[in-house]
Amino acid sequence: MKKSNETCGKQAVPDANEPSSVAHRGTGDSSSSSPQGCCNSQPNSREVTQDKLKLSTTSCCGGSTDAELPMAGISQVEPLRPGLSTELHRDLPVVVIGAGPVGLAAAANLVERKQSFLVLESGGRIAASMRQWQHVRLFTPWSYLIDPAGKRLLLAANNNWIEPDANRVPDAREFVEKFLDPLASHREVAPNIRLNHKVVSVSREGHDRMKDGQRNEAPFLIVAETPQGPKRLRARAVIDASGTWTTPNPLGAGGIPADGELHSQSKIQYGMPDILGRERQRYSGQRVLVVGSGHSATGNILSLLNLAEATPETSIIWGIRRSSPAKLWGGGNADDISERGLLGIRAKEAVDAGRVTLLTDLSVMALQELSDGLEIIDGNGNVRTVVDEIIVSAGARPDLAMLRELRLEFDPATEAARSLGPLIDPNHHSCGSVPPHGAAELRQPENGFYLAGMKSYGRAPTFLLMTGYEQVRSIVAEIAGDCESARKVQLTLPSTGVCSTDLAFSERTSTSN
Repeated sequence: MKKSNETCGKQAVPDANEPSSVAHRGTGDSSSSSPQGCCNSQPNSREVTQDKLKLSTTSCCGGSTDAELPMAGISQVEPLRPGLSTELHRDLPVVVIGAGPVGLAAAANLVERKQSFLVLESGGRIAASMRQWQHVRLFTPWSYLIDPAGKRLLLAANNNWIEPDANRVPDAREFVEKFLDPLASHREVAPNIRLNHKVVSVSREGHDRMKDGQRNEAPFLIVAETPQGPKRLRARAVIDASGTWTTPNPLGAGGIPADGELHSQSKIQYGMPDILGRERQRYSGQRVLVVGSGHSATGNILSLLNLAEATPETSIIWGIRRSSPAKLWGGGNADDISERGLLGIRAKEAVDAGRVTLLTDLSVMALQELSDGLEIIDGNGNVRTVVDEIIVSAGARPDLAMLRELRLEFDPATEAARSLGPLIDPNHHSCGSVPPHGAAELRQPENGFYLAGMKSYGRAPTFLLMTGYEQVRSIVAEIAGDCESARKVQLTLPSTGVCSTDLAFSERTSTSN
């Protein structure tokens, strides 16, 4: 592997001349105007001018377009240089926070680069968050779920690991058991994993946020809560891949809890509860409101429809904040990932048939507990419906509290890494138009610290696992001093009219329909 001691990059946006690739798929009739832009537009190149980032794209609608993004907010991050902690403290490990898919992919890359490391996982098992939704079927096939470095480690270990069928779509449980568990058990990975280590603080040793001192020469200090009490660990670099699953967005509009939301927690669940398994009795025969317009919400609706077939008295209400439901239906048959396209098709059929009551323009401001249920009150003070249970599938946000003593930069809209934010903002991009990115976009003013995986996207819901795998490949290359490899980010993703995480819907739903 090529190594270099040169400074890795002087700006957060990679050289437009560096090779990169994304899938360019889909054609259609040319359109001279599109207020949202074509959903399948794909970046061909990037050009940095004095104050703008120019993305030349090929549109699925036909023709080429040039989009310019203001460079305001795209950080010109201080480059890595000799003398910072990653060079001075070679005896210290790289610490990876989170033993989920991206954290374990980082570990696999660190093994290949022969870098010492520790992986800190807050749960009692690896992939603790994913195990909470292990009943959920993914919409991407195995070909998009297996990290290349992890695959190489497992194939070379001669431990009878069999690579799953690339074209088959697993559920989360199978993904954990057939890939993540074997990878975490690899002889060069397992000794470096620390379970039940919940990170509560990452800082520079001897430096709070305000102190300059010898900041870039100081190692990182990680404080973790463990069953034996607080533990302090020193590191020469940190990759935070802790995700966002444990910090869901609230039910209330405007990003804050609705009045009464905290008081009514016994009637509210967030994310994707096991509607057809552990939680079946909870929802059977109840009036259930699902709030959200992404794939998690759609998956919950489909699971409730399945439940309603056995218990017809189950009532399903779907609340969305937008006035039009058009985006709920996604790419349909045009989606390159067929499992994902089916979500919107099935949901639309159910709404059209009256099996689901759709509430548009629903901004929840308050909940009122009554003897016969929960009143859902909107911003105008109107009671929109009365329900027994609420499932909030409104996305998630990063937990930044543990990073408070670091000097970091975030995109003001998405809370993503600042240089990445303009490239992934769902207000301006579909996942198909997100260019490949790696260490350069994820680098922070705090040299040697990187956000990766879902957490690097902040509140943006367009993250896919293959994106995270390429992120950590590039980051680990930079940490190891291979600047050329770190810069050459390449990624092929399916183009589609919709974007979301790899989450889809309950396996029980898919196998019964």
